[in-house]
Amino acid sequence: MGKQCEICGKKAMVGNLVSHSNIKTKRRFNPNLQAVRHQGEDGVVRTINVCTRCLRSGAVTKPVVKDVEE
Repeated sequence: MGKQCEICGKKAMVGNLVSHSNIKTKRRFNPNLQAVRHQGEDGVVRTINVCTRCLRSGAVTKPVVKDVEE
């Protein structure tokens, strides 16, 4: 598994780091990925890598915490 969002497919982009003297060197723009527990359509809970935009938009269904009574 690389650095890629499992919901929208967002992955690293490539660009230039530009110095004060205008010298360009390659750099990477990595997405802000978070490891989150996700409950799928079939009820299976697993941990997936998701970008923060998918988290904020509500594309991830978090599992309900069951309260244990003793």
